[in-house]
Amino acid sequence: MQKLIVTGAANGIGRATVEKAIEAGYFVIGTDKDAAGLKALTHRYGDDVLDTQVADFTDDAVIKRFIPEIYARHQSIYALINNAGIYHGKSIYAYSDDEVDDILNVNLKALVYLSKDFAEREMRHEASRCIVNIASVAGEVGSCDALYGATKAAVIGLTKANAWNFAPFVRVNAVSPALIHDTAIYDRIPTYRRDEYARQEILKQPILPGGVADIILLVISDAMRHITGRVIPVDNGAYPR
Repeated sequence: MQKLIVTGAANGIGRATVEKAIEAGYFVIGTDKDAAGLKALTHRYGDDVLDTQVADFTDDAVIKRFIPEIYARHQSIYALINNAGIYHGKSIYAYSDDEVDDILNVNLKALVYLSKDFAEREMRHEASRCIVNIASVAGEVGSCDALYGATKAAVIGLTKANAWNFAPFVRVNAVSPALIHDTAIYDRIPTYRRDEYARQEILKQPILPGGVADIILLVISDAMRHITGRVIPVDNGAYPR
């Protein structure tokens, strides 16, 4: 049974990815700062297919020890899904110093350390492995939340660089969602920005977390074995690029 790490596993895209991955036959290692959400997942699926760990990636020490602690319990892992993220939906002028540090840690620094620590261990096996980073259309076309947009643009750059760094054994791709309904982020997006996203969509069925999870599982599948360093949009055709 192949094993996946999913960060931000308790809610939204992360939870949908956990659920669909288990249904597809993977063993999932899920992490989130939401202990109650992780407990609910464990209650539903059990520890035969799910291992959960509470982790808050605003903390530097947690970021740096996360992968070593996972490998103390698991010998080898097939894929890392870097999904955890922060979105405030507010002006850069409204950010506190602590909020600046937190969003940089969760949205970018955690991906740097988790990715390199995962790849360093898995490249030794000289077998196919995967990293999927969750970016955002905000990293491609901009965001009213400048720090969110900046970190997601950096995620895209990190994805492309690490596709080179970790080749030939670890494929690294980004999935870039646009307006995703039924998530905590959706309610924080200013109304005018939500309306603009919706106006740009040429397919009109609302994108739900499960729709993004479907693409994540496709990206880590053998069907995508020749694809690395790419940004894969999930956006109902908005912002053609």
